[in-house]
Amino acid sequence: MSSFATHTVQNQVPPLEDYSLYDTDPALREAVRREGAENWAGDLAAHGAWLGRAQTLSAGAEANRCPPRLIAYDRGGHRIDHVEFHPAWNLLMSGILARGLHSRAWAQPVPGAQVARAAAYLMQGQVEAGTLCPTTMTFAAVPLLQREPAGAIDFAGQWLPALYSREFDAMDAPLSAKRSALIGMGLTEKQGGSDLRAVSTRAVPLGVPGRGNAYELVGHKWFFSVPQADAHLVLAQTDEGLSCFFVPRWIPDGPRNAIRVRRLKDKLGNRSNASAEVEFEGAWGVMVGEPGRGLAVLLEMAATTRLDCVLGSAALLRQALVQSVHHAQHRLAFGKPLIEQALMRNVLADLALESEAAMMLALRLARAVDSRADSQARALVRVGTPAAKLWICKRAVNAVAECMEVWGGNGYVEEGPMPRIYRETPVNSIWEGSGNVMALDVLRALQREPEALPALEQEFALASGQHRMFDEAVGRWRALLADGAQAEFQARRIACGLTRLWQAALLIQHAPESVARAFVGSRLQADGGIFGELAAGTDTQAILSRAWPAAAC
Repeated sequence: MSSFATHTVQNQVPPLEDYSLYDTDPALREAVRREGAENWAGDLAAHGAWLGRAQTLSAGAEANRCPPRLIAYDRGGHRIDHVEFHPAWNLLMSGILARGLHSRAWAQPVPGAQVARAAAYLMQGQVEAGTLCPTTMTFAAVPLLQREPAGAIDFAGQWLPALYSREFDAMDAPLSAKRSALIGMGLTEKQGGSDLRAVSTRAVPLGVPGRGNAYELVGHKWFFSVPQADAHLVLAQTDEGLSCFFVPRWIPDGPRNAIRVRRLKDKLGNRSNASAEVEFEGAWGVMVGEPGRGLAVLLEMAATTRLDCVLGSAALLRQALVQSVHHAQHRLAFGKPLIEQALMRNVLADLALESEAAMMLALRLARAVDSRADSQARALVRVGTPAAKLWICKRAVNAVAECMEVWGGNGYVEEGPMPRIYRETPVNSIWEGSGNVMALDVLRALQREPEALPALEQEFALASGQHRMFDEAVGRWRALLADGAQAEFQARRIACGLTRLWQAALLIQHAPESVARAFVGSRLQADGGIFGELAAGTDTQAILSRAWPAAAC
């Protein structure tokens, strides 16, 4: 036996696994009931239990350790542009399709469907974020394709049933040989990201031009989302202006389409998911929407994806919070658990406030999508989604960094969960419109949508008269909005202020008083600060036990 017994392993935190993401989140369960999705509670509980299994959590980590790879040619030298994924990716995608996160809310548009899907998506994003990209792209494409008439592509008879399918099929084959389908998007080119009018890809009609007819595309895309998808919605120039095209991976009753994957992007995070650079060498596509209206069509798709950006950031924030509270429960420092130390409780409670506020607003927006037949609900979606994307996606970056710090040096080591969560977080601020784009979009909505401001004022009015600081903050925001000369310069303040006020209004109405009071007192007095600056007397016990029931102490 060796005489070198240098230490025993102690004070190390066990992994968080085999738990239900739904049952351990009382605020989420309350929001599901409140926003009209109570009928889905059983499905959501089952989904939360599946996601929390050790096997599922391990698949999320494994899919990121083994990212996709491009196989440009087969062994015989034929060009195939195939993207190969690890089996862990396929396991996660199978779970997503089985629960219909990619299309069910559009295929079965019953009341509460969008809220239920949002709640499930928020839980899914806590386990693995890369698989959310094909889920979101497909989800955003479905309502566009539902409106398309018959033409060179049979959307109603062939594509929509495949998109509604709940059985994941990873095979690279024509649609006729597959059990399901996924959709991607191709907008951005080398010369411009946000300025989509700079697109240079050209589409020429192969016969009669116009909606539903076939075109040949020549050009490139610098970011091609979901390159393995069965079809993509692509923006290209025509004689009538920018138009949208449905470009399948395989030409119907024909060969593989001429879409050449030049390389996969080597990204900071989101490593399980493939993003590509491609060139169209005379690719076959069909016009979707009216000629020259492609930008409007694809911006509608992008607007749908923005709520998923909010949900994705709320998911990462929630998982980082849960991991940090779990760590603080089990890690001892100076003779007692971290969670019993006063300053750590301040930090954790502050993070819990941020997490609940993000989730609440995301599900409120999902209910507005459910109620989109109502003009006021549409106005809330129009102005609230870009505002929430700006604030929540940016706040999540700082919050996740703070959660990593709770772990100390262990949080910076790849064997634990925090580095992957941290790397995933910034993309939601960039994807589908950066911060400035979102701020200016909020400003446009407030200026051009006559129902937007009255709809927001009604949301704020539901919480008025209960907290003086909230009422005063609403007054300051109105004054800021009234200064038209400085509106563009102040667009971020306007958009972020809107989001904080709406979050505060929801918490005042629906959260325990201890939660609402702490949020109003810490978020509406100033614009910045760091986490862990809650006022003396804050009921951290009530906040933490709500955020993670096992945290009661």
